Amino acid sequence: MSNEDTPVNNKPSSVRMNVFFFAAFVIFSILIFRLAFVQFVEGPELTYMETSRNTKDIPLAPVRGPIYDATGEVALAYSEPVQSLYVLLYEDYRNDDRKQEAQELADELAAVFKQFNPGDKEQPDAEEILKRLDLESQKAHGYTPRLVKSDLNMKEIAYFMEKKAEYPGAMVLEENVRKYDPDRVAVQVIGYTREFKGQQDNLDKYREISKSEATERDPGLRYTQQEKVGVDGLEFQYQEELRGRSGYQSIDINLRNLPEGTMQQTPPEKGYSLVSTINKEIQMAAQQAITDELRKLPKAVTGYAVAMEVDTGNVVAMASMPDYDPNDWDYDKIKYVYRNGTMASFPPDDSKKHTESVVLLGSVIKPLSVLIGLKEGLFTTGQTYPDQGYAILGKDGRKVRNSHSAYNGNITARRAIEKSSNAFMIDMVGKRLLNKYGSDKGLDVWHEHMQEFGLGVSTGVDLPGEFLGRLEYKNKDESALTRLAFASFGQQGKYTTLQLAQYTTMLANKGKRMEPHLVKEIRDADGNVVKKIKPKVLNEVDFADVYWNEVHKGMVTRVSSFEGFPYDYARKTGTSEQGTGPNKKENGVFIAFAPRDNPKLAIAVVVPEGGFGSVSASPIARKIFDAYDEVYGLDGTPKGKKDQGKDTE
Repeated sequence: MSNEDTPVNNKPSSVRMNVFFFAAFVIFSILIFRLAFVQFVEGPELTYMETSRNTKDIPLAPVRGPIYDATGEVALAYSEPVQSLYVLLYEDYRNDDRKQEAQELADELAAVFKQFNPGDKEQPDAEEILKRLDLESQKAHGYTPRLVKSDLNMKEIAYFMEKKAEYPGAMVLEENVRKYDPDRVAVQVIGYTREFKGQQDNLDKYREISKSEATERDPGLRYTQQEKVGVDGLEFQYQEELRGRSGYQSIDINLRNLPEGTMQQTPPEKGYSLVSTINKEIQMAAQQAITDELRKLPKAVTGYAVAMEVDTGNVVAMASMPDYDPNDWDYDKIKYVYRNGTMASFPPDDSKKHTESVVLLGSVIKPLSVLIGLKEGLFTTGQTYPDQGYAILGKDGRKVRNSHSAYNGNITARRAIEKSSNAFMIDMVGKRLLNKYGSDKGLDVWHEHMQEFGLGVSTGVDLPGEFLGRLEYKNKDESALTRLAFASFGQQGKYTTLQLAQYTTMLANKGKRMEPHLVKEIRDADGNVVKKIKPKVLNEVDFADVYWNEVHKGMVTRVSSFEGFPYDYARKTGTSEQGTGPNKKENGVFIAFAPRDNPKLAIAVVVPEGGFGSVSASPIARKIFDAYDEVYGLDGTPKGKKDQGKDTE
């Protein structure tokens, strides 16, 4: 047989195939065995671990952003870092044996605090520490760290950092305490903060946040019960911007809601900062001016002032006095003064701690009354009126007199403003408006004009709790004639000082209702501007320029407190009367803008029970104008502080 006919030997290939199949069999056998082992042996344990372990994210309060004055440098509200001691409970301390351990821990901590910080008057003793540990988990979940003490001193911090091994559940965390300028700058404007847990039933904003907490997946937006939130003023209005984002601690918990393992921490993010329109120097001048006047006045106990830039709507000063120390909150001490009386309404109290904050405008309404009369064609700029010192109302011949029953003779609209003639307003505006339109329509027309000038409607200010006014001319218990007649000289509508300032601004710029605002910039944590608040015109009225000029020329009442004032300015004094006989109250009211021909600043001042506005309210306005002139310049050139050391003649 030849070599070509010899069969080929395939034995090596057969062996390799057998090895491959054997290896595959072994591998699959191991996998099947492992799966069976996992299912039948380890399965129950893994199931227990899956059901008994969970990861919780515990929010850490964010760092609240500061609020600056108009310079962007003076912090009116800021967050000051403090170190706090928290304790994480790894065991259930509700049984008697564990309670003894908790008592021993409380005793140890109390001794440490006493040793390293003996002068702390708010030092928690062992009993108080046990309450804060919340062993029954009545205030917080079992896995939530318990706040034992805030504002640790350096010795306490060093001790707990060194003794970590001895206190496995204890941890020192940085928190922030809200502080305010000690000079008490515009405290009712800035507002204040309180713990979130106390506000969920009081304010709609926090009620909605509380409802959404269960479904909120972003830990940065979750609130803790102890987190401080804005309750009033800018703190409340800009809560979302100031707040920032929560940090959080992630930890595994078991079926007993107790922590297991090591806690991982993600730090909180700082909130945005606000640059307000309030200038500290001007604000302090306003506050001091009101305080000085209240000392001189026998009956007045409160006073309000708002200074608003004519072109921008920036509120450079908003003073509600008396005020309070926001760093020392005691409700019993401040309950009569913590609200912003320039824009809120509260009634007088029997103890004479404060008077009604919203008063009748009195004669400061007369420039608007004349504008309405001219606009409605009730008289002309040159038309005269024989002012006998009174006007007669109704068939019974009731006389309503001018102040001091002043007889003014033949006067034009301009002179009626200057002389503050009640008679002119009644006969030429109130009665004629009624005759032109009839009772109901006449009152409607008056109401529409009031609203156009921001009286009886929202000013649009970026503050919460604005009172819209009390429109007594809507009271149908009196005749339409009486209501319109008295409304024409300021005795039928109660408005806030802020509304009065917006109205004055509108007189100054001839018809543009500027939105007042207290914030001009919002900045991020790095100081970058993320939003600028631009001037906003809410509405405009179309009155002939000759009408505006006539009114401006009439706003020249002599005011002694403005002697030596270096600018021509427009002004109107007012004294609104409430009640009769021994219950009669006279409220001082004053409005002004300067300079007259190129207005920069409008001011409104109200001093309840202050008497004549020329005496009680105008000196306050003068000091605010002077302060603005020093800082910004009423003519655009800042004058700076005058040298108090030089004698002047």
